[in-house]
Amino acid sequence: MSRELLITNALLVAEREVFKGSLRALDGVIEAVDSTPCSMPRAIDLEGDLLIPGLVEIHTDNLEKHLMPRPEVLWPSPLAALMAHDGQIACAGITTVLDAVFLGAYHKNPFRRELVHSSISAVRRARELRLCRSEHLIHLRCEVPEESLLEYFEAYAEDPLLQLVSLNDHTPGQRQWREMETYKAFHQMKDYSAEAVAEIISQHQERQLKHGIANRRKVTEICRARGKILASHDDTTEADVLQAVEEGVSIAEFPTTLKAARKSRECGLKIVAGAPNLVRGGSHSGNVSALELAEADLLDALSSDYVPSGLLQAAFVLHRKVGLPLPEAIAKVSLNPAQMIGFSDRGLIAPGFHADLVRVSILDDLPVVRTVWREGERVG
Repeated sequence: MSRELLITNALLVAEREVFKGSLRALDGVIEAVDSTPCSMPRAIDLEGDLLIPGLVEIHTDNLEKHLMPRPEVLWPSPLAALMAHDGQIACAGITTVLDAVFLGAYHKNPFRRELVHSSISAVRRARELRLCRSEHLIHLRCEVPEESLLEYFEAYAEDPLLQLVSLNDHTPGQRQWREMETYKAFHQMKDYSAEAVAEIISQHQERQLKHGIANRRKVTEICRARGKILASHDDTTEADVLQAVEEGVSIAEFPTTLKAARKSRECGLKIVAGAPNLVRGGSHSGNVSALELAEADLLDALSSDYVPSGLLQAAFVLHRKVGLPLPEAIAKVSLNPAQMIGFSDRGLIAPGFHADLVRVSILDDLPVVRTVWREGERVG
């Protein structure tokens, strides 16, 4: 039996305009979008609320928060952790999510290996059991100075759930941690002696020299051979960007300076910034403001990073503070990221696209998710 979804009296956010109308979906795919109401009694009346495409998240660390809710505390059921994460994601209006799994450690974490396996196994199992509200895929974040990186990476490089690979390097003294005081504050090292900090930094820099170049080269070779999409991470200088381009990178994740973002645009890379940066009004680690990137037209997409609910909020910040038309602002959290990771079937309210849809009310200037559908079925 066919599954039909009828929605009426909605303020539809389409590709280039916002208009009041109705929508029909059949078997999970949008069949028709009209500027007239639907008179069918089974149609869902949105009472003038916004209807936007389901959000597409390409980088979130949120699963790890559920797998390890306190430092050195592993939740005993990875599947339960995944389901809690999935509920949070769906209720934020995110219908496609790339769960970012960090390969390596840029600060001490004795559970890193277990977290990698638990994350990916939980996603696989939840999908097998059809438990997920949102569609979950994998983003492998490769910390290139990590001694065991290739062992981690090669175990999952051919996983069909792998949708994105990013090249990370959190060695202090460059990229995100070019300012040592910021590095010390973030890692709660303010009370460390100068000698202790110097020793930690020296160890990280030695590790980078020993493993970073070879690991980065090998990961990029594997990705190119398998056709995997590559992203750079925390590019700071023009040289960082040029290296990424040479490696076959197509996405610049979280450039830390305006100079790096401008070079990324010049080289044709798609630029992703953090939604929390935009909502908060600045970076937590002293990097370039996402608002500044948006105002300079150097922003293609947003990522919720560590706050799932921030993705939708950030789109409305773009609309209100930067003056982007609402369809363009919504595209930065739906259509644009979908296209970046190779999807042409979602992220837009138009015939032929997945019926991934979100009902949004505006209350006290805050966008509030009321209902979420994935492929025409209500999931939140």
